Amino acid sequence: MRLLLLIFINLTLFANDILTNYRISGINEIEKQMDFELTKEEYWSAYIQNIDTTFGYIESYSNILTCNKEASHLNLYVSDDSSNFQFKKEYSAFTGKRKGDKTEEGDLKTPIGIYQIVEKLSKDTKLNSFYGPLAFVTSYPNIYDEYRGKNGSGIWIHGLPTNESRDDFTRGCIAINNPNIECLDRNIDIKKTLLIINSSEVKKNIPKKTLSSILSQLYAWRYAWLYNDTNSYLNFYSSEFVRNDGMDIQKFKNYKARVFRKSEKKTIIFNDINIVPYPDSNDVYQIAFKEFYESDTFKFSGDKTLIVKIDKNSKISILTEK
Repeated sequence: MRLLLLIFINLTLFANDILTNYRISGINEIEKQMDFELTKEEYWSAYIQNIDTTFGYIESYSNILTCNKEASHLNLYVSDDSSNFQFKKEYSAFTGKRKGDKTEEGDLKTPIGIYQIVEKLSKDTKLNSFYGPLAFVTSYPNIYDEYRGKNGSGIWIHGLPTNESRDDFTRGCIAINNPNIECLDRNIDIKKTLLIINSSEVKKNIPKKTLSSILSQLYAWRYAWLYNDTNSYLNFYSSEFVRNDGMDIQKFKNYKARVFRKSEKKTIIFNDINIVPYPDSNDVYQIAFKEFYESDTFKFSGDKTLIVKIDKNSKISILTEK
């Protein structure tokens, strides 16, 4: 009862502050105050307290596929009515002939990373019978793969040949038997499925403190962007930053300085945020979300991805973005 009373008093005082600011300065000042509140780790810590963070902070995926290459299995996790990810099925899987992370076309390795499923292929799309009744096309190479100079393509989850035998390894894809690929098809929506591939067990039970820190800094980055604070904004970028189109950090700084000098009023909204630790690193995270951006001179609505590195003080640095 005492705790509830304190919470009520604090909320009332906060509401009174907002009302007073609105009375004196108008709605723009209130918006700025609310945008600043979103940069506070305390807000995010409370917000995600009861959220399942088994694989990270997940807003837009209902299915998680994890591939452990050493154990040769593909696991399916499905979110329940409470948005908690529950283990549903393990499929035995073949992976690349060679061990290690894929780096180039034809190296016969299955990549390590975080991927979306971008397309389903089947007999109706003239899928070669070597790949079984159907196949799921992944987003390899992703933004972090390209940042690290990886190349190649055609990494799928597929079935086994319908009319011939095959080896117990692949050229880099993930292969499961045909009843299992059909079972998987029945149990996932490819638009809401994330694939995480690792050489060993995929990381689980991500610390909420780490995620709330990243979320608060994501919104601090947004706050600096919104209010044309050039120095604070660029301070989020690593000296090793290279944008997905090849723009290096110095050219990027010059470009952003020119943009910020316009001092345009902006609208920036983030939805469907997903923050997942990169499987082959202890300090790299992928942040993906839907971004709506509008200013007097530019408008954008679509997917945004940041790859960030966390230092010993829990500060994020953006390595690349798309």
